[in-house]
Amino acid sequence: MTELRRVAIIGSQRIPFCRSYTGYADETNLSMLGTAIGGLADKYNLRGEAIGEVMAGAVIGHSRDFNLAREALLDAGLSPRTPGTNIQIACGTSLQAALILGAKIATGEIDSGIAAGSDTVSDAPIVVGDRFQHRLSRLNRARSVGEKVKALKGFSFGELAPVAPSTQEPRTGLSMGQHCELMARQWGITREDQDRLALKSHQNAARAYDEGFHDDLLVSCAGIWRDNNIRADTSLEKMATMKPAFDKTSGHGTLTAANSTPLTDGAASVLLASEDWAKAHGLPVLAYLSMGKVSANDFAAGEGLLMAPTIAVSQMLARSNLTFADIDLFELHEAFAAQVLCTLKAWRDPKYNREVLERETPMGEIDPERINVKGSSLAYGHPFAATGARILGMATKMLETEDKQRALISVCTAGGMGVAALVERAG
Repeated sequence: MTELRRVAIIGSQRIPFCRSYTGYADETNLSMLGTAIGGLADKYNLRGEAIGEVMAGAVIGHSRDFNLAREALLDAGLSPRTPGTNIQIACGTSLQAALILGAKIATGEIDSGIAAGSDTVSDAPIVVGDRFQHRLSRLNRARSVGEKVKALKGFSFGELAPVAPSTQEPRTGLSMGQHCELMARQWGITREDQDRLALKSHQNAARAYDEGFHDDLLVSCAGIWRDNNIRADTSLEKMATMKPAFDKTSGHGTLTAANSTPLTDGAASVLLASEDWAKAHGLPVLAYLSMGKVSANDFAAGEGLLMAPTIAVSQMLARSNLTFADIDLFELHEAFAAQVLCTLKAWRDPKYNREVLERETPMGEIDPERINVKGSSLAYGHPFAATGARILGMATKMLETEDKQRALISVCTAGGMGVAALVERAG
C-alpha cells in the first residue's frame, strides 16, 4: 500500500474583491480567474509549467463557462499539458477543490495542483422563460418555412420577460438570508451582537492592510489593488441605522446590509504540492493541509441551512483527536454575522452536541481573540466560489505571521452543507 504523502501549501494569490456592479462590472468569471491563477504563476515562476491539475469553479456561471478551469489556466500561461477540472459546491467550492487535490497529492496521483474559484454577480446570466426557450429550440430545428411559422405561432412579447437570477433554496423557496433569520431567531442571536461581530471584522481587515499583511497575497485586476468593501470608518452607531434586509415586515428582523456579506465579485487561488515537488522547484513549504471534512444536514426539516459546518468540524476534530484547545486560529467564514454566532452557540449547547453532533459533552467555548484575527467575509466580501481559497491562503500566511501552529477553517454553503479543513504550520 502506498504511503500517504504530506500535502504542502506553497502559497496563494487572489484579486481584490469588489462589491458587485463596481470595479469588476466589465469582468467575467474567466477573466478574473485567469488573472488570479496568472498571479500565482508569476509569483512562483510557473509560466509554461505543467501542473498536475487545476480544479476551480463558479457558483453563478454562464453556459459559455463549461470549461472554465481549463480556459483560465491557459489564459494564465500554464502549460497546455495541465488539465483543468470544473467543480461546484456553492460557497465551499475552492476549499473542496483543495481537499480533493490534496487527496490526489497525498496518494501520489499528482505532484502539484491549484485550487481556485471565481464568482461575479455583475455578470450573472439573464435568461428568459422556459416557453420562449422551447420556442427557440423548435425554431432552430425547423427546416421549412411552414415549420418556422408553426414554431412562432402564438408568440407574445410577454415570453421575452427576463427571469431574474436567484439563489433561493429549491426545497424551501427561501433565500440564504431568510434562512439565517430563522437561525438567528432559533438561537436567540441579537442584532447588537451581530453588529459587533461585523464591526470587528472590518476593523481587523483594515488593520491587516495597514500592517501590509495583504501585500504579497494580491494581484491587480482591472486596475484595482484593494478590496473595496472594507469600512474602517464604520461604527456601531452607523450600523444601527440600517434596516432589516431579509425580514422587512415582522418587526423582528435582525440581519441587515451591515452584518451580512454584500454581493461580491472576485477570484482566488492556492498552490498545493508534494514536498518533493516543492523542493525540486525551489519553493518553501509554508504549511500543510492535514485534514478536511464535508458535511450536510436536513435543513429543509429545520436543522438550519448554514449549520452543517458544526457537523464537519466536530467530525474532523474527532477523527484527529483534537479539541478547540489544540487550535490556535479559527477561520470561520462570515456569510452572515448571525451564522458565526449561531455556530459558536451550537458548539456550546449540550442538547445540540448530544442530538446533532452525537457528542456526550459539548465541544465548548472558543476564545474570540482567536477567531478571524485578520477579518473575514463581512469585511472582504464573498465571491461565493472564491471564498474558500481566500481563507485558505490567509490562514496559511497567518500561521507564520502570528507564530501559530494550527488553524481550523469552516465554510458554510447553500444546500445545507459545510466544508472544514485543518492547516498546520511547516517546521
